[in-house]
Amino acid sequence: MSALLDRPSARWWALAVLAMVELVVVLDSTIVTIALAQAQAELGMSDGQRQWVVTAYALAFGALLLLGGRIADYWGRKRTFMVGMVGFGAASLWGGLAQSGLELIIARGVQGAFAALLAPAALAMLTVTFSNGRERNLAFAIFGTVAGTGAAIGLILGGVLTEFADWRWCLLVNLVFVVIGLVGGALLLRESRAEGDNTYDLWGALTVTLGLGSLVYGFTLAEHGWGSLDTVGFLALGVVLLTVFVLIERRAKNPLLPLQVIVHRVRGGAVLIQTAIGAVMIGAMLYLTFYFQLVLGMGPLVSGLANLAMTVVVFACTPLVTILLNRFGPRPLMIAGPLLTAAGLFVLLGITPDGDYFVQVLPALVLLGIGLSMLFVPVQNLALLGVEPKDAGVASAVVNSAFNIGGSIGLAVFTVLYTSTKAGSLELGADQLTAFTDGYRIAFLAAGITMVAAAAVGFGLVRGTKQQLMPTWDDEDAAVRAH
Repeated sequence: MSALLDRPSARWWALAVLAMVELVVVLDSTIVTIALAQAQAELGMSDGQRQWVVTAYALAFGALLLLGGRIADYWGRKRTFMVGMVGFGAASLWGGLAQSGLELIIARGVQGAFAALLAPAALAMLTVTFSNGRERNLAFAIFGTVAGTGAAIGLILGGVLTEFADWRWCLLVNLVFVVIGLVGGALLLRESRAEGDNTYDLWGALTVTLGLGSLVYGFTLAEHGWGSLDTVGFLALGVVLLTVFVLIERRAKNPLLPLQVIVHRVRGGAVLIQTAIGAVMIGAMLYLTFYFQLVLGMGPLVSGLANLAMTVVVFACTPLVTILLNRFGPRPLMIAGPLLTAAGLFVLLGITPDGDYFVQVLPALVLLGIGLSMLFVPVQNLALLGVEPKDAGVASAVVNSAFNIGGSIGLAVFTVLYTSTKAGSLELGADQLTAFTDGYRIAFLAAGITMVAAAAVGFGLVRGTKQQLMPTWDDEDAAVRAH
């Protein structure tokens, strides 16, 4: 075993395992999207339950990631990774065999909880495996691209499985990846953990988990009105609990989230941009899938393949973006990327009930692919800029949590906008397909505005020279200067 780990190629095989696992936990946020119509019909779910099949996973994943990151740091990253793989596989089997909508939703929540162990452990092991130099940049480029395209790949894989097998295989397919991950992890990954005081901040874990959960749940209730008592109550409770969490972290001897991890200007900017990416990839792209299926009448397979253009463009652009990153640094990419992504979303405002995919949608997907590729490559590396090795797990958790909480909130807000716009169109006498399309357009508009705001964040917060924003692991002075 030791001889295998000491081989020069072992790190790159470890990267393959870690990237595959990250792909699985990200694609699981969307793989069931295309299968929702079939699952809803078979299990007799309401429209509200249908949304929670997506939200339960993203919410549990995002809310528990900080605790998962600390468990990885303290208990051991490889050990946490292996336990997470087993639990994720068991929850996937449960969901694939579910006999009711409630059972499926609970299984998806359990999936998200174990994904919250897996994701920060994987990214933390990547961070300590590739500690500096160009190899680190290349490893993060590969890892970031795989993670960033996971949501789109989930749509494609979900379409294939739903068309040729059954919606249940969108969950059962995870068992294949779990076996590969367990074998590869056992053979290729080294154990690492933080040294020193490894006591857990339980009050911090409780308040941040309940706070994030309350906030996201409040947004989902906004469909019944922003001024309703339930909506305002849960949103207010979420804000209060997160405020209490910050106060706890300021005083905790061994905080769940050391505040310096996120108050660092560049890292904080990267986390905010990652939140916006999650809103687009999980929230907005769901409505593009609905447009394909419910308006244009595409089947699951064709609907999944219709999203393929964006994924192809992302992979095609990644080598060029990596070259641009090494030459100019990440700042230009973190400004231009959100603007191009927003441009793609604004192009989708031109969709019509009798639309043409190649005229109205394909150009938008190309722009989205170019813009997102400029973000996927640098964003995770920037979010870990200057983080001490002992905090690698929790910092990794912040990055993943931002994506999933952004997706949960984005999906909730876009759903409210979609529902109200659709209802308004129907009241004005529009036919159903026109009302659907009007609702989708407002969701794309909101997502585009979100990415414009992300560009402003990149301009305002991701500041510093190329050398400051891309230091080696050992160049601590450069990392401090970037603050």
